[in-house]
Amino acid sequence: MSTYLVFGATGNVGRRVAERLSWSGAAVRATSRRPESARLPEGVEVVAPDLTAPGVLEDVEAVFLMWPFHSAEQAGPFVEAIKRNVRRVVFMTGGGVRPGLPPEEQPNPVARWHATVEHLIEQSGVEWTVLSPSTFMTNTLWWSDQIRAGDTVRGAYGSVTMTPIHEDDIAAVAVAALTGSGHGGRRYDLTGPEALTQAEQVRVIGEAIGRPLRWVELSLAEERERLLADPSFPDSFVDELLAGYAKMTSAPPPAPTSTVEDVTGTPPATLAAWAAEHAGAFERFPA
Repeated sequence: MSTYLVFGATGNVGRRVAERLSWSGAAVRATSRRPESARLPEGVEVVAPDLTAPGVLEDVEAVFLMWPFHSAEQAGPFVEAIKRNVRRVVFMTGGGVRPGLPPEEQPNPVARWHATVEHLIEQSGVEWTVLSPSTFMTNTLWWSDQIRAGDTVRGAYGSVTMTPIHEDDIAAVAVAALTGSGHGGRRYDLTGPEALTQAEQVRVIGEAIGRPLRWVELSLAEERERLLADPSFPDSFVDELLAGYAKMTSAPPPAPTSTVEDVTGTPPATLAAWAAEHAGAFERFPA
């Protein structure tokens, strides 16, 4: 039986890829930096994300790859190991990579890392598919503490428009590309079914959990101060995030794509459906 290797198998997308493959009866080998606490379906083999370790690539037919490092320094040896052992790779890119631009011309460091990996994979001779998802619906959990504490979400750039996607829809496309034919050499831009501003996302979440929620707009200075005071948010990312939002306000709003349904035959989930699934994360703090 062919084996599928899944990177980032305890993350928001990788876990769902591993689960979907396992439930289909496939042999799954999944990577985790903490294998002892991975909590994946019975039968999934969990290993450290080290391609040089004995047996990690043994009998692997295809790899679902999320880049596990904070630079592209290891990209060459990493892709070379995949090239020697694997027939197919599905790579989930990130950082807002702009197709057609070389890595050094990408807009930010994360995009440069991912563009470097993309380029190496595309030049490797391995059958490849690149998934480029829009913002994850799970990112709305950034607002969960505010929603649990009250009926408002405070932030800047409430008018920024996004096409949020359910993580399981990304996983469904990934599994189709890993296990099916006709996906080689394709780059799939994946979105949810709706274009929503941040303020509209808050409203939708409120409707899904049965509470009227509203967005309260902060000035850029107020939002920067709020994020810097948040111990769960990395200080080094604050200015980059706000600069990205500023660019988004002056760019044409993104439009939903039909790719999820085209590939899987099932329409992508709405944010309302995602919020209903995760309603417990937005419950009020106990009085």
